[in-house]
Amino acid sequence: MTFENKELTVGKVLFTLLYILLFPALLLFLSGDWLWIEGWIFSIWFTVLCFVTIIHLYRKDPALLAERYRQPGSDQKGWDKYVVYGLLIGFIAWIVIMPLDAKRYGWTPYFPLWLKIVGGIGLIMSFYFFYRSYVDNTFLSPLVRIQTERKQQVVSTGVYGFVRHPMYLAALFLFIGTPMLLGSLFGILTGLIMIFLLAARIIGEEKMLVDELEGYKEYKKKVKYRLIPFIW
Repeated sequence: MTFENKELTVGKVLFTLLYILLFPALLLFLSGDWLWIEGWIFSIWFTVLCFVTIIHLYRKDPALLAERYRQPGSDQKGWDKYVVYGLLIGFIAWIVIMPLDAKRYGWTPYFPLWLKIVGGIGLIMSFYFFYRSYVDNTFLSPLVRIQTERKQQVVSTGVYGFVRHPMYLAALFLFIGTPMLLGSLFGILTGLIMIFLLAARIIGEEKMLVDELEGYKEYKKKVKYRLIPFIW
């Protein structure tokens, strides 16, 4: 990485870190209660995960960090562009719906404490699988494409020996655990829509990997489950 590119990356990272703070701020603002304990728990979780991951990549895997900033190009599968837009819109809607539902308007009946604790445990699991996915797989692109310029290879160690798409498993824990913690039934429903969208992306992504990435077919035989062990 040249000094010029490094400086550019620093600027992007700083902008991203500031941008990340907007989501917790939006959640707390829409709740109408800046002392909302559950909202603060999620906000701290979200901020720490993003900061720790970005700082780790900047220090240990700048090539992956650059890949995470890659803009859509001709090598991205055409259908995936629509999926990415759908995930972005869905995530924003999810962030907006939960505080309005759980706190400001109270559309959902109050969740019992044990259910919120289960949601918190889900976030711990989500943190682990998100972070380990980045650490274990230097080819973890946000785009469905084959990274020929980086000589992409199949990764089968770490959490990739558990399920074939551990980052999506982390997202599953996120989209279900967060609304359970916050107490939002509508957040759970929105999260399920996001999970089904991710499942559809997995199917398309795996078709590409089998057809275009050497060794992926054998990897599928070794690690049998895409997302949820013993189920799918």
